[in-house]
Amino acid sequence: MVLDPPPAAPDRAARGAVGVVAIGRNEGARLGRCLQSVLRAADHVVYVDSGSSDGSMELARQLGAQVVELDLSIPFTAARARNQGLRSLLGMAQGVEFVQFIDGDCEVADKWLDEALAFMAAHPDVAVACGRRRERDPARSVYNRLCDQEWDTPIGDAKACGGDALMRIAVLRAVSGFRDELIAGEEPELCVRIRAAGWRVHRLDVEMTLHDASITRFSQWWRRVRRGGHAFAEGAHLHGVTPERHWVREARSAWLWGLVLPLGLVAVSAVYPPATLGFLVYPVQVLRIAARMHGPAGWRLTRAGFLVLGKFAEAIGLLEFHWRRLRGA
Repeated sequence: MVLDPPPAAPDRAARGAVGVVAIGRNEGARLGRCLQSVLRAADHVVYVDSGSSDGSMELARQLGAQVVELDLSIPFTAARARNQGLRSLLGMAQGVEFVQFIDGDCEVADKWLDEALAFMAAHPDVAVACGRRRERDPARSVYNRLCDQEWDTPIGDAKACGGDALMRIAVLRAVSGFRDELIAGEEPELCVRIRAAGWRVHRLDVEMTLHDASITRFSQWWRRVRRGGHAFAEGAHLHGVTPERHWVREARSAWLWGLVLPLGLVAVSAVYPPATLGFLVYPVQVLRIAARMHGPAGWRLTRAGFLVLGKFAEAIGLLEFHWRRLRGA
């Protein structure tokens, strides 16, 4: 359901009720752009660093952000960094009602906080507001362009947000924040609990952030998709048996296309060589997916090809999660 446009933006004084938590590691110039974009819009900005060696903490202090160095004797997760940043924000600023989370490789659009705060004020049942995320340089690589397509999500009530979102702090406290131990997919998992508590997540048709993926190598893309598979497995493990069925379909798809089907075809082909023709199901699947997409034919085929190829990386992520879970890691 798409709601009415937000009312007029609040003035600067009203924005004192919002703080910002940015997280990052070795983001370089991207961190400078990130912090400058939020320091213009909020009075309280916390930057949580997870072991940078490029002078990120010094840069953040020079720009005027409160810097928190994450304890890396405990395994790093973005979820833990965000929780630590929120605790630090609440310790330095009294009366803060909203927090804007942002990754250090993003920058906030000029009018985002004003418009998002106005929307939240007009809709007290919304706990999380997010908007349009764009890729800074989608033409730099096919991987950046894939990210830009990934950010193009429907407007209106949503099941989840990404790492950039404005949230009500009272709701975060009520649901105990992010799960520290989640390696990936911490925002959708948080949104599952927020919506189960009766709150709404809403995506506005408003420019929110500019993201700089800077993915130029296949190995970077593969690692990112593999982490997605890990998130599917963990999300399904936590909430798969609830009515939510969180990420069950995504996990099953990765199991089928990335593991069960190829292993089955290899096993059958060992005793019946013509069964290798069964692998033609993969190019057929690429054509089926591409036919449902919009845009130039070449790009649709490219995007569909990466979606199918990504099932193998996701399957590895699924296996990694369950192997760690069985070991108690």
